[in-house]
Amino acid sequence: MHFYFDFISPFGYFAALRVGDLATKHGRDCEWHAMLLGVSVLKVMGLKPLVETPLKGPYLGHDAARYARRHRLALKRPFDGPAMNPVPAARAFHWLKRHHADRYRGIAVDMLDAYWREARDLSQPEEITAIAAERGVDPGELRAAIESDEARQLLRAAVDASLSKGVFGSPFFIVDGEPFWGVDKMEQIDEWLTVGKW
Repeated sequence: MHFYFDFISPFGYFAALRVGDLATKHGRDCEWHAMLLGVSVLKVMGLKPLVETPLKGPYLGHDAARYARRHRLALKRPFDGPAMNPVPAARAFHWLKRHHADRYRGIAVDMLDAYWREARDLSQPEEITAIAAERGVDPGELRAAIESDEARQLLRAAVDASLSKGVFGSPFFIVDGEPFWGVDKMEQIDEWLTVGKW
């Protein structure tokens, strides 16, 4: 089971809070992948950011707020506010995934929480390193890693791999080769894994 998300996607954040439990329920391992909507939506698909799309943009903000209320999530970051540059967070994520495989998912959730619940700016490496330090990652090492060629290459390879698999949005799931897009597909994935393919 594979889970793709962008740190600037509220729906990716919502899915990150639930996907671990979903995988555990069905005895599945879940590999996480940070992707970049700026590449998939703007460059590859040639579309505007969804929040800037007439009619659809306002709806998505309304839908995200409704989801947050339903799940009792108190978020400081406004859905219609300017998005941060997600590249430093995504680089850190993929470096952590390679070098701290036992904790990269937990740190990713902590980062998402910091961005959405606390409105912290994860485009600043110091914010990222402070979050990871709480789970035992050396902040100096991670700070250097974010600007390293290794992290750049890891992110570039991850984005290219996601595109090659048809990933275009956040959240996106691939389960036994079957693609699912959107946090609302998690119930369908649950059913898919319970009863088998249809």
